[in-house]
Amino acid sequence: MTPILQIEHVSLSFGGVNALTDVSFQVQKGQIYSLIGPNGAGKTSLLNSVSGFYHPQQGSISFDGQELNQIPPHKRARLGIARTFQNIELFQHMSVLDNLMLGAHNQLSAGVFSSGIYWKWAEKEELAARREIEDIIDFLEIENIRYQPIGQLSYGLQKRVELGRALALRPQIILMDEPMAGMTVEEKQDMVRFIIDMNEEHDTTILLIEHDMGVVMDVSDYVTVLDFGRLIGEGTPAEIRKNQQVIEAYIGQQ
Repeated sequence: MTPILQIEHVSLSFGGVNALTDVSFQVQKGQIYSLIGPNGAGKTSLLNSVSGFYHPQQGSISFDGQELNQIPPHKRARLGIARTFQNIELFQHMSVLDNLMLGAHNQLSAGVFSSGIYWKWAEKEELAARREIEDIIDFLEIENIRYQPIGQLSYGLQKRVELGRALALRPQIILMDEPMAGMTVEEKQDMVRFIIDMNEEHDTTILLIEHDMGVVMDVSDYVTVLDFGRLIGEGTPAEIRKNQQVIEAYIGQQ
């Protein structure tokens, strides 16, 4: 199979600090693919490289057969790469609905003039986008908070809205950076359910960073392990459980 995401010999450094060193792996379409490792292992740096915020000094990153190295972040989003963040990056003073609608703007083609006067094609596009957003609201079970400002919501609900904004991009793949960090047990259970449903019902590929090893082992099709910016293990969850180098570097610390 042709991978939807291909990382080839990627190295990234900041001054004298090597964040990533010769990292290579492939994510197949339809997988829930987890990236794990201790704090400072380079996981978020890798997601930032895929989404275009960082530019590796060596190696290449390809998405759906197209090399991304020279493509800016907003165009990568338009290709179908969405992102959630470790620290919530929502507009706190705006409503849930407005934050979700902002997630869809990159897929709209109407120009400034037609949008400004809300004329014909612009109106048709926005109405279609609103219908899609309502489907996302139903999917994430946030109907009763659609008009509430983000700043008034609990942390778990804000995480859910951020996932909805990523879905509004109509992505082929979602890069998820610790989506369950700081959540209660019930909130984690909800997020796991949404991740599985996105993957199975919406045919969305997931590249997941998560420290909860129970979640990783339960939901992942494949796992890659980083330590100090180097790949030290990869395989199915069952294979990772038995990998002695991974146990010593990461799992053994739990």
